[in-house]
Amino acid sequence: MSPKSGIAGTERPLTPKGLATRQRIVEGAAAEVRERGAVATTLDDVRARTGTSKGQLFHYFPDGKDELLLAVARHESERVLTDQQPQLGHLTSWPAWLDWRDRVVARYLAQGTECPLNSLMSQLGRGTPGARAVTSELITRWQWEIATGIRYMQSIGEVDAALDADRSAAALLAGIQGGVAVMLATGRIEHLEAALDVGIEGLRRR
Repeated sequence: MSPKSGIAGTERPLTPKGLATRQRIVEGAAAEVRERGAVATTLDDVRARTGTSKGQLFHYFPDGKDELLLAVARHESERVLTDQQPQLGHLTSWPAWLDWRDRVVARYLAQGTECPLNSLMSQLGRGTPGARAVTSELITRWQWEIATGIRYMQSIGEVDAALDADRSAAALLAGIQGGVAVMLATGRIEHLEAALDVGIEGLRRR
């Protein structure tokens, strides 16, 4: 069974108009974080960018900046996956796997060393329940997509049927995360490329 298709948001019921307003605030805040970083972004910056009154902002985010940044973290974690589509959802041949590999590399090259999600998690505190939930949901969904691709390749005889798809997906994802961490620290992309290349080549050995 697929994990849920989106990371849980606010529990307060909102009208379609309210949802659209809230999303506009989140997207505006995300743009500010990408430009300024989570620490430097203020609620006044977000209000100015989105044309939102103070009353509106606190209506949707009554706990203030931390609640808004957590919503932005959910938004950015969703972008990590959507930026890999449609390739991530169609790992049905070796050329498709290589297309996905190139998509991942291109995504992080375009992002550079300033990662908005990393900035947000540092500001929120990685050990807080909200931040942990965002990270856990992202990893769960990402690993599920990779494991689904491995299982498909097993079903057509391209990957050893005895291989544990979930563990193999976890190992490949851990390599990706390590490569991203090195890139953020050094600006060098080759570790991410190596993690993807070696991981995919390991799957191809039947």
